[in-house]
Amino acid sequence: NVRPLCMRLFEATKKAGVDTELLIVDDDSGEETVRTCRIVDKLKDAGYAIRIYVRTRDQGKGLSSAVLLGLRQATSPVLLVMDADLQHEPESVPAVAGPVLDGTAGFAVGSRNVDGAKVAEGWPLARRIISSGATLLARPLTPCTDPMSGFFCLSRETLAKAEQAHPNPMGYKIGLELMVRSRCTKVKEVAITFRDREHGQSKLTMKQNLLYLKHLAHLYLFLYPILSVSFVLFIVTAAVSAPLLVAQRMGVLS
Repeated sequence: NVRPLCMRLFEATKKAGVDTELLIVDDDSGEETVRTCRIVDKLKDAGYAIRIYVRTRDQGKGLSSAVLLGLRQATSPVLLVMDADLQHEPESVPAVAGPVLDGTAGFAVGSRNVDGAKVAEGWPLARRIISSGATLLARPLTPCTDPMSGFFCLSRETLAKAEQAHPNPMGYKIGLELMVRSRCTKVKEVAITFRDREHGQSKLTMKQNLLYLKHLAHLYLFLYPILSVSFVLFIVTAAVSAPLLVAQRMGVLS
C-alpha cells in the first residue's frame, strides 16, 4: 500500500497547501521490510518527502507502541496518525489536520459517527456491534463519539501533555489513550469515509478485545482515581451487557 498511499497523500496535501512529511513505522519482518524500504527509496528519489523507521524487536511490539515511536521520531509541530491499508482515505488528511493546523483544536479525530461520515457497506455486522459497544464503554472518558478511530491528529503540545502522564501503549486504541492522558478539552471530530482495506487483514482478535477492557480500566483509574473501584466494576459489568444492548438496538437480537 505504500506507493498509492504516498502518491495520494502528497497530491491531497499539495492541493491544500499543507507542507507534509510521511513517516512509515515498520516492524522488521525480513524480506517484506526490505521490499518496503526499496519502495520508500524509489519514492524518495522521485521527490517525495517520505522516510521509513524500521523498529527492531527490542524496541517493543504492538500497534500503539509503534505509533508512539513514530510520533517521537516525527519533527513537525502537527502530527497525524493513519492506517496504511487505505481504510483511511489520504484525501481526508487535510480536513482531519485542519482544526489542529488552524489552532481551533488540540486534537482532531477522523470520525465515522458525525454528520457526513460514511462507512463501507461491506463492513461486517459483528465489527459494527463490537465498535459500538467499545465506544459506549469509553463514553465517560471523552466526549468524542468515535474514540476508537485510528485516524487522528494532534499538536506537539498535546502530545507533550500526554507524555507527561506516562501513556500506556497497550492494545490498538492509542488515539483514545493520548486523548485521555493529555486531558485535551479542544477535541474536534471531522467526518470521514471509512473504506474497506485494499490489502492486508484485520488484527482484531478476542485477545485484543480483552486487552481493550484492561486498557479502559487503566484509563478510568487515571481519570477517576477516587472512584476507581466503582468504575472498574462498571467496566466489568458493561463489558458483559454492552454488546447485547448494541445488538438489540441494531435489530440483531429481539
